[in-house]
Amino acid sequence: MMESFLQIDGLCKSFGDRVIFDGLTLNIAQGEKVGLIARNGQGKSTLLDVIAGNADYRSGTITFRRDIKTAYLVQTPQFPAGATVIRACCASDSDEMLLKARRMLTILGVPDFERPVSELSGGQAKRVALASALISEPDFLILDEPTNHLDVEITEWLEEYLTAGRLTLLMVTHDRYLLDRVCNRIVEIDDFRAYSYQGNYSYYLEKRQERLDAESSQRESDLNLYRRELDWMRRMPCARGGKARYRKESFHDLEERLQHRRDERSVTLDVKASYIGKKIFEIDRLNKSFGDKVILKDFSYVFTKYEKLGIIGGNGVGKSTFLKMLLGLEQPDSGVIDRGTTLKIGYYSQEGMSFNENERVIDAVTAIADHIELDDGRRMSAGQFLQKFLFPPKTQYCCISKLSGGERRRLYLCTILMRSPNFLILDEPTNDLDIMTLQVLEEYISQFKGCVIAVSHDRYFMDRTAQHLFVFEGDGKVTDFPSSYSDYMEWKVLKEDEEKASLQNQSQNRAGGPSGAAPQQRGQASRPAKLTFREKREMEQLETELEQLETEKAALEEELGGGSLPYDVLQAKSARIGEIIDRIDEATMRWLELSDKC
Repeated sequence: MMESFLQIDGLCKSFGDRVIFDGLTLNIAQGEKVGLIARNGQGKSTLLDVIAGNADYRSGTITFRRDIKTAYLVQTPQFPAGATVIRACCASDSDEMLLKARRMLTILGVPDFERPVSELSGGQAKRVALASALISEPDFLILDEPTNHLDVEITEWLEEYLTAGRLTLLMVTHDRYLLDRVCNRIVEIDDFRAYSYQGNYSYYLEKRQERLDAESSQRESDLNLYRRELDWMRRMPCARGGKARYRKESFHDLEERLQHRRDERSVTLDVKASYIGKKIFEIDRLNKSFGDKVILKDFSYVFTKYEKLGIIGGNGVGKSTFLKMLLGLEQPDSGVIDRGTTLKIGYYSQEGMSFNENERVIDAVTAIADHIELDDGRRMSAGQFLQKFLFPPKTQYCCISKLSGGERRRLYLCTILMRSPNFLILDEPTNDLDIMTLQVLEEYISQFKGCVIAVSHDRYFMDRTAQHLFVFEGDGKVTDFPSSYSDYMEWKVLKEDEEKASLQNQSQNRAGGPSGAAPQQRGQASRPAKLTFREKREMEQLETELEQLETEKAALEEELGGGSLPYDVLQAKSARIGEIIDRIDEATMRWLELSDKC
């Protein structure tokens, strides 16, 4: 049975009169990789801070197993004044740790070890903090939005690192592919409670919908009962006797439960887009450089009506510069950008979110418009519109300074869409938006009667929104790939494999003549020997065992998802799943070793 690494019982936390958690209970066992999901403003980062000991709480207990090492990656890392990159990553003077730090920083794309950390961008600082957490080789790793500002290649490397490792993980992330491929358990915080789903993100979506359907059914039943009891209360207001009093008390309990009902609110983005004409952007032989660094070279393109374009590429290759040239915020060195007269652009940028901290939420919206026109022709007040963006009346009259980072991003999106743009330019929209908001934004983009350009490292978001891609490859080269992000990554892997095979064949031909058989050189590693009879048997047994383990795992996940098991049985089955996952990892690694000899 897997040991508990972290046990939280009855956790209560509030900011003034705003309750964040009330009686929250959560257990994480050794080997579990847990993804934490909640709407913005419901305390995901606060919970991680409390668990890590960086924030206090009102009541409850948090208990770690005594002998485990933990590491925590915060969402916005802070470093000592004057620290260099290498010192911010590694405080130790041992050669072993410094070598580890240098290797990890290089992998994560921060190779300038002696650069002052104060000169780094927010994304680079996040990478340094991530490197520091990983080189400590913790037993329990806590990550708060680890993929923010990471490019696709590094995100995929992190995914493989977390999947292969045997560490225990608690992670907050909006990256749904990361949740799906790394996590074996999803915990959703909703209405002060923690709902646990023993499976990956896809499994969570399925079981969460089943829970919501059951809650909706129960609510209908409660409403029918409430109507009957309300009628009885009106007919017998002065009833006496024990039975009548009990019925009145039950009525008031039911009324309170309905008032405190689960409010399955979601952002509904049905703002009307302005009319867009045939002429959008026509770009002819565009060139842009910064010194020796070429961003665009003789780039030409004509945008079409209702086009949905994704832009991908490594950091610093010019993606944001390209957007700023379209917006007129950056001038090209040469070339022409001819802009259509009907364009009404909505620009969502990382730098553009600027609010008066002392201004109320409602005032930030009414400064733009008192009423908003929706796609179906209806008009809505600013307050009603804010409610559709999950800002209840109480929050609308709070100062913006009291909003969480995710709530500010949602308000920023609200202020952009309420202007009814017909051309959306989204620069990293997925950072700090919760998954529920992202899902509806994706749906909105798919039905949006206008053009969209999105720059994002979020692989899932790009798959859902982009019909084709501009791939910024560096040195001014931009490739137009006519399909989805996943198709592009598949094509890229195949292309790289073909190039490697071609180089290998050329090398063999040069060394060994037309036959391609290179002679064995002194000191050259020989090819691995073929499988022995015993290894073949072992490989067959591993395949059978893996099939049985996967079947058992699926059966246990189905039982655990039912929500009806007693607590002790739940604990035992959860522990068994952890053991199965460990054995699957171990057996798979051995099978891969053997398969290399085939």
